[in-house]
Amino acid sequence: MMGSFFKVQDVLENYKSAVYEKDVERFINMYAPDIHIYDCWENWECKGISSWKEDVEDWFNGLRVDGVLLKVDFNDLLVDENSNLAFLHCAVTFAAHHEESGEKLRQITNRFTYGLKKVNESWVIVHQHSSLPIDMETGKGSFNLK
Repeated sequence: MMGSFFKVQDVLENYKSAVYEKDVERFINMYAPDIHIYDCWENWECKGISSWKEDVEDWFNGLRVDGVLLKVDFNDLLVDENSNLAFLHCAVTFAAHHEESGEKLRQITNRFTYGLKKVNESWVIVHQHSSLPIDMETGKGSFNLK
């Protein structure tokens, strides 16, 4: 494990900065080896850190190709934790900015739920679930309803 996350908030701050800097290793570092993810993007689910790392590498490489910096904000955050387990849910906004001009290009918000546990005194994400409301007429996900 590269870093330690002594507070749940440390995990969220790492998430934000690792995405912005497109740092795959620092991003992956906050996930458990047996991570289980339900995602609202291309894959229905992802099991295990190696599979998740491939998805993250593709995500960050796409941002590089597009010349985009991605700013992440956690809104309406609710954290319930005890000494070894934590449960979080929130609305996560991803705002894409042009790398050179800083111009905001687009933004999406979707819902996230995280399950964390302490391993060697450091919080790690063991489960992540992202979701969107679905428009029942079109069958498409609805971003930014908030």
